[in-house]
Amino acid sequence: MSRLPGTLFDKSAPSDAIVEASLDGSVQTPFWIDDAPGRTTHPSLTGRAAADLAIVGGGYLGLWAALLAKERDPLRNVILLEANTVGWAASGRNGGFCEASLTHGHTNGQRRWPGEIDTLDALGQRNLDEMEQTLQRYGMDCDFERTGVLTVALEPYQVELLKGPGFLNQAEVRALVKSPTFLAGHWDRDGTAMLHPGKLVVELARVAASLGVQIHEGSPVSALRARGRRIELQCASGQVQADQVILATNAFPSLLKRYRLHTTPVYDYVLMTEPLTGSQLAQVGWQHRQGIADMGSQFHYYRITRDNRILFGGYDAIYHFGGKLNPSYEDRPETYRKLASHFFTIFPQLEGLRFTHRWAGVIDTSTRFCSFFGQGLGGRVHYSAGFTGLGVAATRFSANVLLDKVERKHTERTSLRLVNELPVPFPPEPLRYAAIQAARWALDRADRNEGRRNFLLRAMDACGFGFDS
Repeated sequence: MSRLPGTLFDKSAPSDAIVEASLDGSVQTPFWIDDAPGRTTHPSLTGRAAADLAIVGGGYLGLWAALLAKERDPLRNVILLEANTVGWAASGRNGGFCEASLTHGHTNGQRRWPGEIDTLDALGQRNLDEMEQTLQRYGMDCDFERTGVLTVALEPYQVELLKGPGFLNQAEVRALVKSPTFLAGHWDRDGTAMLHPGKLVVELARVAASLGVQIHEGSPVSALRARGRRIELQCASGQVQADQVILATNAFPSLLKRYRLHTTPVYDYVLMTEPLTGSQLAQVGWQHRQGIADMGSQFHYYRITRDNRILFGGYDAIYHFGGKLNPSYEDRPETYRKLASHFFTIFPQLEGLRFTHRWAGVIDTSTRFCSFFGQGLGGRVHYSAGFTGLGVAATRFSANVLLDKVERKHTERTSLRLVNELPVPFPPEPLRYAAIQAARWALDRADRNEGRRNFLLRAMDACGFGFDS
């Protein structure tokens, strides 16, 4: 068998000494949570409570559902139950890319829902516009910047994939951001904003509480059961009786067991640098502060923060047998070293820069790469999950879909095939682990072979069974 050509990161890696020095002294904690001021704590649920609407999960989906529910009906009694603290999971750990797309990009949506893609794109753009308006209306400071995203080619074969309207050649893309690895690019100016995930959580919880939502942290829900016309939610030290329930648990096992194979938890890893000096900023340019994503099957995402740090994440997507979630999985030195090496391959002029934070988060991956919807217990429990890493804005859209369903409204949103079709479930173990590891091997092989997808990846594409970094 002939040896595969390899990637840029195989050919131009910095020394081990540079990588190790950059990580020395970094703390393993999400920067966004560390940097989010003004966080209010909320009491655990004790005793019995009643609600018109109970929401399980205090991430973006749950918080948006709570806020929008009160906007729709200020008299509605809403209780939100969070197992830990609001935003401690994916909502406080993501890269802060707030994308309009509801379908994990136009190409994925076009392939799965060609007859709806124009509507889906328009609804996604409207959702992002409305989200920005909501932030402004309530004075929610979360470093929101409508700067767009720059897609860059790092390998010669990727250049052809970018050609078309808005194509940037090598000189043009390097005039925007100075990396010797950028061969071409495309800047989507309107469809993506950058924001501070931790601050968004704080502000969503603040506004929801100001509207009258009762938020209870440290209140994991262990069971749902029908009690006459109501749903009973059992917590360790209390119970809630609710007319309707929204489940916003994302990567965590669904309380509706029928949907547990429709998502699988995948760990994603991130580094954050110290603030760049004026001289270092001049060396990279980046005056327009776009988000950046490169084009491999195993891709990186990177962006610059308000205080001029660079976040750099992605590439590895790690699944553990049985779909287990464990804080120990967040400490993966080999992945952090790999990310640091890739960072200095892309920005060799920044050698000597240090990373202050390293962390991991769990992505609720679905086989179609975007959210799906379900219900149970006689249509009184409503569920959405599967955002696959693009939920910062899409969770707001999904919250509106779930509230439409709670209110039994037939809307443009609820008539979508995206809303009414379920993705292909992942197989049970041990097939799931074997399939995901095989897909990861095939993706790595494709990146080392000029993007050529082998039979396994082509078969998965044909069956609608997706897995990506």
